[in-house]
Amino acid sequence: MSDARSTILTAIRATLRPDRAAADPAAIAAAAAGLLLRVPPLRPDRVRGAAAEAFLARVASPAVGASAERIVSLAGLPDAVRRYLAAHDLAASIALQPHPELCALDWSGIATHPRIDLDEPVAVGLALGGIAETGSLVFHSGPTAPTLFAFLPLHHIVAVAAERIWPWLEDYAAALATLPVPRNVNLVTGPSGTTDIEGTLVRGAHGPGHLHVVLVDPAYHPPASDAA
Repeated sequence: MSDARSTILTAIRATLRPDRAAADPAAIAAAAAGLLLRVPPLRPDRVRGAAAEAFLARVASPAVGASAERIVSLAGLPDAVRRYLAAHDLAASIALQPHPELCALDWSGIATHPRIDLDEPVAVGLALGGIAETGSLVFHSGPTAPTLFAFLPLHHIVAVAAERIWPWLEDYAAALATLPVPRNVNLVTGPSGTTDIEGTLVRGAHGPGHLHVVLVDPAYHPPASDAA
């Protein structure tokens, strides 16, 4: 046995001794707090000002490659979807995530269905929240939030509340303690893409090829031309 390996194993055995005194919980908590103090200085300079503004900027950046818009209330989501469908010359038919808040909206002129199929052209969903640091959407699975909605459509239109935009990933992690525990968590950052084949970017490789984020922000004041 090499000297280095012997040293490592000896150290491990020392920590496993039955007569070793238990670590002081207060000391452990203090050490953990000390580690957290090191986090802010190490964060990249990506979140400036309001979290929602930083989130929108990150979502629409070339690094993420999604599109985004902002509306005042969730009631405006169907109109946002209609605009998106018209702009991309898509049929007025969507897979609608079976969330009560989405189902209660006025989808006049758009055919909706609650199940999603392979190669679904368009799906509309509601994210649990977003992370400004990375421009990521947070999805927790549940009866009203099937996981496949985030992966099967070619075009995924997602509404997210401005009040649920966390500045940093650590802020989302801290919020988990106050949220119901899901069976599945997905952090989705932009449309799916890969450059595995000859270094050429291919969209929709293992998920939506197009992602459109609709930020629901009651504090938003749309331009007069948009409000008319």
